[in-house]
Amino acid sequence: MGIVIGVVGPHDLVDEVAATCEEQLGVSALRLDYDHESQAPAIVEAHAASVEGWLFTGIVPYMLARDADVLSRPASFVDYSGATLLSALVRLQHEGQDVTRLSIDTLAPADIVATFAEAGLPTEEIRTLPYRQGMSSKKAVAFHRRGREHAVVTCLSSVHEALRGEMHVLRLAPSVHSVRVALRQLLLSAEGQAQEDAQIALGLIEVESEEGLLREAAALGGTLAAFRGGTHLLVTTRGPLSDATGGFSSLPMLSRLASHNQVVRVGFGLGRSAAEAESLARRALARARRIGEVAAVLSLRADTDIVLESVTAAPAGGKSLNVIARRVGLSVPTLEKLIEARAAVGDEPLTTREIAERLGVQQRTARRMLHRLELSGLAERTGNLSSGSSGRPLTMYRLTL
Repeated sequence: MGIVIGVVGPHDLVDEVAATCEEQLGVSALRLDYDHESQAPAIVEAHAASVEGWLFTGIVPYMLARDADVLSRPASFVDYSGATLLSALVRLQHEGQDVTRLSIDTLAPADIVATFAEAGLPTEEIRTLPYRQGMSSKKAVAFHRRGREHAVVTCLSSVHEALRGEMHVLRLAPSVHSVRVALRQLLLSAEGQAQEDAQIALGLIEVESEEGLLREAAALGGTLAAFRGGTHLLVTTRGPLSDATGGFSSLPMLSRLASHNQVVRVGFGLGRSAAEAESLARRALARARRIGEVAAVLSLRADTDIVLESVTAAPAGGKSLNVIARRVGLSVPTLEKLIEARAAVGDEPLTTREIAERLGVQQRTARRMLHRLELSGLAERTGNLSSGSSGRPLTMYRLTL
């Protein structure tokens, strides 16, 4: 049995995003399109029982559904910054537009500045209208009309429809890479909700030569042993695996082993017990074999698999807070507060309650933040502490930001 993802967005984006989701083994998509983003909360409420998670084609329908408090399932949205915005700049330049004078809605100013810096472009004459609670398409249209000398870049289909007859307007569409990143985050969130205590990670590795295997196992904080049929067994835990794979996105050891092996196949299973993890690892390896000679797959429960890319993930410690913030979906000020909290306690773990108090948020919000950091290898779950009441135990985390 697979996992059903509800894909919510305008009709001309839903099919494309859903098709990319269904490339992932074990994923089926329920296509739910709207005529206007304001319809997103009603769509979510009507179909909540039919899905295990929600993927929105952009941040606006996601925020509308979240603010309406109708998200009872894990949810994620496709980020339009980075590669998506860069490709839009190239297109605008080909259309003869001045890309240093744009009017951009929805995206965070920090993300826009970071993308323009990567492209070597100035931002002094870029007008921005970041998404805020209560922002409507009418407000966005009025904002763009006040800067008529600027070409418009919008994330909203309703704004594009309103302005395309009077201004040069380009509507951002999600890139395949951005959809895959959002889907990966969603699948891991859904798995985390269903199985918060899944900590054991087992890997089954097929290679022609053992050269470098012990070194790779040590880098994953694990141990290596011979397995049946010439396969090698790598035993580790969720935290080190998440850290080494950049939040379960890429497996750098794949390309390193492929440099002196024609065949490198890796199957990881993440489970609550060694038996469950081994069963999932077998399934992952079988699916890696079907992909090709060099492939890695991480298998979760509910017949859900994540294909790990072979590109090397840059270490989080070398990235700016802006880059980390985009990766984990938290603001820079929040990350700064978390860094202060870590500095205050040194290497000691903090409870979810302590984190919530330091950030001034509810405990459930703190749990969501810490889960995102854990998936990205920036926090490590160290155990539970009784809350002293009949409520759920307090999870303890060691921050590694």
